[in-house]
Amino acid sequence: MTQLANTLLHLRSTYPTLRPAERRVAQEILENPQEVVHLSITELATRAEVSDATVVKFCKRLGYKGFQEFKILLAQDVAIQPEPIYGEVEPDNDLHTIKEKIFQANITALQDTAKVLDSQILEATVGAMARAREIHFYGLGASGIVALDAEQKFSRIGLRANAFVDPHMQITRAILLKSRDVAVGISYSGETLEIVEALQAAKSAGAITVAITNFSASTVAQQADLVLLTSSHENIFRSGAISSRIAQLSTIDTLFIAVALVDYDRSQDSIEKTREILSQRNIERLKA
Repeated sequence: MTQLANTLLHLRSTYPTLRPAERRVAQEILENPQEVVHLSITELATRAEVSDATVVKFCKRLGYKGFQEFKILLAQDVAIQPEPIYGEVEPDNDLHTIKEKIFQANITALQDTAKVLDSQILEATVGAMARAREIHFYGLGASGIVALDAEQKFSRIGLRANAFVDPHMQITRAILLKSRDVAVGISYSGETLEIVEALQAAKSAGAITVAITNFSASTVAQQADLVLLTSSHENIFRSGAISSRIAQLSTIDTLFIAVALVDYDRSQDSIEKTREILSQRNIERLKA
C-alpha cells in the first residue's frame, strides 16, 4: 500500500498507461490536488469533462477501491507533501532562478524517489546481485552514463559487472547470460526499444531482469522481474535528463552500498587492492 499512499507520485508513474478520458481526470488532479480533495465525484467529473463512471474506473485502474479511498489518501498526500515552490525553467529566467529551480528539482526527485522505491524489491535486487555470477547494466544516452557509473562501482568490490551502451552489444551479450546472472535495464521513460530488447534477451537466457524506470507500467517494467521506481519530472530540455539522472544514480548507489555490505570483508579487500594499484601507478607516473 506504500506506493498507493503516495497518490501524486503513483499517478505520475502510471499516467502514460491511462486512456484519454482518464488522462483528463489525472491532469485535473495533478494540476489542482488541493482543490480536488474538496470535490465530489460529480464535480471532478464535470471539471474533467467525463462521466462519474469514468472517475470510478480511473480510481480502480490505479489500484484504489473507489473515489472515496483515493480522495482520503490524496488529502493525506497533499497535507504531507506540499508542492515545491520552484517550477519549470523558463527561457527568460536569470541565472539565480535557474540555479534555484534546478537544485529544487533535483532535491524533489531524490525525496520522491526515496518514497516510491519499494524496500522489499530493493532487498530482492540486492540479494540477486550478491549471488550473481555476472551483472549487466544497459542504458542509452544519459541512462548510459548511469550504467557506466554502476559498472565502475560494482567492479571495484570484486563483482563481474559490465555496462553496455551500444544496442548491438546489449543484445549479443544479454543472450549469453545464465540463470544466476542479473541484467539491469535503465530507462527514464521505460519505452526505450533497445533496453526492452536487451531485457527480453536476458530473460530468455534465464537471467533475473531488473528495471530502473520512472513508469511502473512501461514496456521496460513489463520485461523485468524486479522494478525499481524512480520519480522525477523532465519538462524543458527533456533530452538533458537532469533530475532523472540524479534519481537513477542514487538508486544505483543504494544498490552498490547494500551489495557491498552483504560481504563486507570481500568488498573492503577488493577496494583496498584497487586503491593500492592506482596509488602505485600514480607514484610511478610522478617518478617518470
